[in-house]
Amino acid sequence: MDTQPSLPIPISYISGSYYLFSIDAVTYLRREHHICGVLIGTLPQIPQQNVFLGLPLELMPEEARLLVEKGVACIVDEVKLQKDGMKSVMEADRHRYLQDLENQGLQAMRFQTSRKEQRKEEALKNLDEKRAAKARKSAQKQNGADETPGSEFFVGDEQGADSSQTSRRASNVTQLQNAMGVTPATSQSLLPSEPPANQLLPLPEVPSSYPLFAHLHSEGYYLSPGLRFGCQYLAYPGDPLRFHSHFLTVSADWDEEIDLMDIIVGGRLGTGVKKGFLIGGAENKDEEAGNGSGSSVRTFSIEWAGM
Repeated sequence: MDTQPSLPIPISYISGSYYLFSIDAVTYLRREHHICGVLIGTLPQIPQQNVFLGLPLELMPEEARLLVEKGVACIVDEVKLQKDGMKSVMEADRHRYLQDLENQGLQAMRFQTSRKEQRKEEALKNLDEKRAAKARKSAQKQNGADETPGSEFFVGDEQGADSSQTSRRASNVTQLQNAMGVTPATSQSLLPSEPPANQLLPLPEVPSSYPLFAHLHSEGYYLSPGLRFGCQYLAYPGDPLRFHSHFLTVSADWDEEIDLMDIIVGGRLGTGVKKGFLIGGAENKDEEAGNGSGSSVRTFSIEWAGM
């Protein structure tokens, strides 16, 4: 069951980008606030890194700002937080942290060893069953006169197999000498649960397309980067894991001159990939259109007919 993280969720600001490292935060924001982001982390067990990626989740500046304005998240200077947090760690806390890692490693080693022993037990059991079946089959081929001594021989052989099996099982019990190395995915357990106020950053800088982004988000759309389709955003009517996008979205200023060829190209491209081409922007009559409310944004959808 998904657990709701404590609010506001810290968004890590690193080298000009915004990241989420908590899987609970990622699932909560996707489920409750329609924030998808882009997974950029590698998965060691999956060699093809062009389809399945893992944490961290990189957010667009528009997504980060929207969450901060809604009071769901805050922006944290991750580099400063890490440096100050590690300096403030007491020796007792450091020792406790290392002890917890060692305990996790021991538990993982015990689990791995128990699985190995279980597989060995199953292999030995199958081997003994095959030997017993072979012995019975050989005994049945003996003549009636030799049945009794033959049986005694194979019974003794089976007992010897049982004793050898017991000795092998006893010798296969391994002792845990070294704990398995554990590398935590995050350092949250070492840092303060709530970032200090002096490490919180102001609202992220966003492009002029933010009013359109906020407007479509308020209408229930899921938005993702649209570079692969030659637009600014892809607008989905539901979770992108379940729906295809409906619109190729491009923002424009209210008094901006738009080349007619751009409209033709966008309309034909959108229709060719079974999507609408959407142009939108904030009206000049509301000077506070950049606050993300989306109340003064107008949109126009273009679809090509006769193709």
